[in-house]
Amino acid sequence: MLSFLSIFVDIILPSRWVITVKETILVSACLLGLRCCYNGCNNTDQPVLDLRDKYILIPVCPEQLGGLQTPRPPSFFIKGDGSQTLEGIDNLINDQNENVSSHFRKGAEEALKICRLFNIKTAILKERSPSCGTHQIYLKEKLTKGMGVTATILKSNDIRIMSENDIRRPDERKN
Repeated sequence: MLSFLSIFVDIILPSRWVITVKETILVSACLLGLRCCYNGCNNTDQPVLDLRDKYILIPVCPEQLGGLQTPRPPSFFIKGDGSQTLEGIDNLINDQNENVSSHFRKGAEEALKICRLFNIKTAILKERSPSCGTHQIYLKEKLTKGMGVTATILKSNDIRIMSENDIRRPDERKN
């Protein structure tokens, strides 16, 4: 069996060929142009999209994975951030005053499953999102320091997280 496999590999993959394995990165689907934002739009980010030449990009929308529709009412934290949501605290509501915390928890757990399935070690997530925010989130209607639910669960599982802004040179960063 070993000699057959060796012959097969030599025929199919001659020794002069080089097999390159690209790193796989989880990316907020909206950054790749998918219309999954709460308002039915996208947040296409060309520098993130350009990474597809060097990496395998896996698009995810944790809010859709958690069962929320697109379009949907905007959601925000009423206290704390994603770490409290993952502890079971219901701290996320939408602008219709509906508790959506369980949807965000489920979506974060599903995104983590995808990372484990594909052995993903890095994620590029949409800043300011209640799911994906890596540095900033909305507390009530005020932008503040904090992390979204998915960003929190990924980071706590040793997945490197960054926002679309983190991949730019300092002079190109959006405020």
